[in-house]
Amino acid sequence: MNNKRRIDQTEIAEVSKIDTYKSIIESLLFVTGEPLSIREIGTIIRCNERETLEIVKEMEKDYKNRSRGIKLISSNKMLQLVTKPNNSEYVQRLLKTNVRQSLSQAALETLSIIAYKQPITRVAIDEIRGVKSDRAIYTLLEKSIIKECGRLEVPGRPILYSTTEEFIKYFGLDSMESIPSLEDILNNFGEMSKNLKSE
Repeated sequence: MNNKRRIDQTEIAEVSKIDTYKSIIESLLFVTGEPLSIREIGTIIRCNERETLEIVKEMEKDYKNRSRGIKLISSNKMLQLVTKPNNSEYVQRLLKTNVRQSLSQAALETLSIIAYKQPITRVAIDEIRGVKSDRAIYTLLEKSIIKECGRLEVPGRPILYSTTEEFIKYFGLDSMESIPSLEDILNNFGEMSKNLKSE
């Protein structure tokens, strides 16, 4: 009898521990507003990758409950909290604007590189920016502003990225041909610099 009671208490403690982890992960995702990697989350909650994945699977089951207004997106070991699509009309009423959030500086930098250099690999983007672009790419993919458009025929066959029709709509362009050339941008920037110096 005592053994059974100990087992029950152990199980209760384990469930309570998992619920605590789920609560922490939910807070992390809510605060950042950006996708977080399983590895990053595991480091913060001090769990290995396998344990973190198990907790995330439990969270995914929780969020499948129809009464929840948010859902958990899991892709390529990256997690993000988003509102349920069928609630977008009401979210839009609250914001009184399009539900698409403005892009972060990192996402804009990454998108600019893709727009002018497409098709391009993540490694090439990282080299141009000088920092990792995984999170920015994930955000742009989630917003359907970019897409995977094949693989580069080199060892490892890295994924190639390009812009989508949503990119054109997002920036109010008529077509991809409407994007100003890099030369025009540089010339305009040069003119602006001269005018500022003359003032």
